[in-house]
Amino acid sequence: MSELDLSRRSYQSELMDTELVDYALFHQCLQQLEIVNILSLAYRPTLRWLRRTLRDAPSGKKISILDVGSGGGGMLRRIWKNLRRLGFSAELAGVDLNPWSKRSAEETTPAAMGISYETSDIFAFDPSRHADFIISCNFTHHLTDEELIRFIRWMEAHAARGWFINDLHRHWLPYYFIKTVFNLLPFNRMMRNDGPISISRAFRAPEWRRILDGAGIPEARRSIRWFFPFRYVVACRKA
Repeated sequence: MSELDLSRRSYQSELMDTELVDYALFHQCLQQLEIVNILSLAYRPTLRWLRRTLRDAPSGKKISILDVGSGGGGMLRRIWKNLRRLGFSAELAGVDLNPWSKRSAEETTPAAMGISYETSDIFAFDPSRHADFIISCNFTHHLTDEELIRFIRWMEAHAARGWFINDLHRHWLPYYFIKTVFNLLPFNRMMRNDGPISISRAFRAPEWRRILDGAGIPEARRSIRWFFPFRYVVACRKA
């Protein structure tokens, strides 16, 4: 796929998924990615969805959440703070395929938060494991269409109350913005290489509808929304 052709998903591999690097470089990449997520308001859609979903739940209730592709744990740390402000206790866990993610997240997460991190391929994860909510942020663009359908079906089987996907929108504006800005900033080579590729691998609304249809998710229980700046979120309620 040429740089000008974003009409279809790219399947170009990201260094984060394919290249063996030492822990220091990977940890630095996750720290820089968290800064980008904060500045680009990437956490906002998930936190807003949780607040709305829990609006009528009795305070003091314990909420279990599993974050798939949890990386450095930035999303879970913000969820922990938000649930505390709302009066909920939390059982939070993150799972990521890369073992460096677990180490990085544990080093960055205060022990008092009690967040657990695990290393696993999600499709080989404990089949008896369930959570009230299953979430992911910037994860699904790493998957093929077939893997994404399988992942959605997995969430359907393991989320008791609902699941939420938060990911990028494939569009020329964020693609070229990221490509330019990441090369101007003191980011490491993984960030500079993978940033624009991530956007080129992301989905658009018609593709999300096709994927959800393929996974058998009824229209009455699902929603697809665009969030500024250039993100799509896919939500499904179960209870």
